[in-house]
Amino acid sequence: MMFGSDQKNTKSKEHHEEIVLTKVVTLSALCFAVAWAGPTAATSKYPAKPVRMIVPFVAGGGTDVVARAVAQKLSDRIGQQFVVDNRPGAGGRIAMEMTAQAAPDGYTITMISGTTTASSNLQKNLPYDFAKDFAPITQVTEQPYVVLVPNALPVKSIPELIALAKAKPNSLNYGSSGTGGMQHLAGTLLSQKAGITMVHVPYKGGGQVIVDLVAGQIQLAFLNPLGARPHITAGRVRGIAVTTRKRAQAFPNLPAIAETIPGFDVSNWYGLVAPARTPQQVVQFLHQNVVAVLGDADLRDRLEKEGSELLGSTPKEFGRHIVNEVQMWGKVIREAGIEAN
Repeated sequence: MMFGSDQKNTKSKEHHEEIVLTKVVTLSALCFAVAWAGPTAATSKYPAKPVRMIVPFVAGGGTDVVARAVAQKLSDRIGQQFVVDNRPGAGGRIAMEMTAQAAPDGYTITMISGTTTASSNLQKNLPYDFAKDFAPITQVTEQPYVVLVPNALPVKSIPELIALAKAKPNSLNYGSSGTGGMQHLAGTLLSQKAGITMVHVPYKGGGQVIVDLVAGQIQLAFLNPLGARPHITAGRVRGIAVTTRKRAQAFPNLPAIAETIPGFDVSNWYGLVAPARTPQQVVQFLHQNVVAVLGDADLRDRLEKEGSELLGSTPKEFGRHIVNEVQMWGKVIREAGIEAN
């Protein structure tokens, strides 16, 4: 039997324990909620400072031009600066290593290209893996190469080019801007797929390639649309095809090589990646905004005039594309025995 004071003390003690238990449960729930909300809370303010967009090549090149155009539109749209940082060297290795080692917080992204992925097969002991160390954001553009021949060459189509090369093995020289670049690899792939042999002539840049093509010193070249158009228009060279899987918007009258060699597809493309483990919310934020700026009329008009097709693929689609490109060009390079200079 409890007397008044004992009963009162017991109720007070039970009430106190109930309050303590409620506070513990509430605090635990709060901590749990904060732990789960952490990434969302951290990314909800993104970007809170300028974002660095690394470019693996020198200023003024194709990758740089596309990167700066996209960076400016992103800056305007989001209200935070996207700053282009050119880090050329070692076929893109320097920039890609920087990207792989950067903090995965969304404040370092990189504009890569077909050359970046393909040329990685020429480098030994790479400290990064394209399939594991980068978070794909989106493929931005795709651009064909235009197959050009001098006017004096009696060839007006890919079938005629193949027939001539088979009739006179090693008589056709094709120029490129350097060993292991996409122009070189386009010629290598054409040789492999068509069963022909041509001689590769590497130059230190694309300028001298067109000079020697016009002069007839070489018989074939793969140029980007911007570089090819004025020479075709002026009648100095003849365009006979484009290298992408389908006809290009910029040259609708030129057939795709794939119309003669099914499955042939070589493109000069650009896309954005971030370091692996970048929060998915940040990747999606960047993807959505890049796709949005690719719909900008000024940007679209500018890049399409240069022969590019604007894409805006999903991160998953772009990831598959990167892996496929690395594997495909690795096979081409190994079978041709191409080595870095």
